[in-house]
Amino acid sequence: MSILKICHLYPDVLNLYGDRGNIICMQKRLEWRNIDVEITELPIGEMADFTSFDLFFIGGGQDFEQEVLTSDLFSTSKAQNIRSAVNDGKVFLAICGGYQMMGSYYKTWDGQQFDFINAVDMYTVGGERMIGNYIFECTPESGGSTVVGFENHSGKTYLGSVVSPLGQVIMGYGNNGQDGTEGCRYKNFFGTYSHGPLLPKNPEFADHILKTALERKYGSADLSPLDDALELNAHSSVISLIS
Repeated sequence: MSILKICHLYPDVLNLYGDRGNIICMQKRLEWRNIDVEITELPIGEMADFTSFDLFFIGGGQDFEQEVLTSDLFSTSKAQNIRSAVNDGKVFLAICGGYQMMGSYYKTWDGQQFDFINAVDMYTVGGERMIGNYIFECTPESGGSTVVGFENHSGKTYLGSVVSPLGQVIMGYGNNGQDGTEGCRYKNFFGTYSHGPLLPKNPEFADHILKTALERKYGSADLSPLDDALELNAHSSVISLIS
């Protein structure tokens, strides 16, 4: 029987706008298909064998929480373990503040720079706040689905040359409100500003994340269809609010 082992990084502090709901969503969508799932929470100060996990989730947080977590990341081996896991093709889903922390740095509006772990070639600079429901379309390599979410960030993220956007903004701001990109995709790392939580109201994208992790582990993945009527109603309701 298939099993997916999920590591929830920093559940004790990174849980803005119900981001923990992404873990519940993945768990249920696996269990409904009779796929076993094992979830390990890894809070501040605790360590684990990162090679034993198939999928990592990092939620969103505020600037103060990022400062606290940066200390933990660099004072332990977590930063190096995350870089190694990303480069090895492990699947990551990172939201907002967790997404920013995977880049090289955050520079505030007044020029102060906070170095992050540089697991993905991107950086963030402070600017005006970008907030509201938004819509973006994933690139074909990330499933091609239309995703709805809620963004609330003052950081503008810019991607390096080896990193692709997760999608293109249809309505809203996305990475920086300038180039029309949203999120990033590097190997099997998926980063996005989408709170809400993201996955329950975007079942097609949720299944793409799970399928990517299962295919990496087992070579193939056959996800049986689910009745997503409620999820798709939630998806449509966000679109109706924006349109």
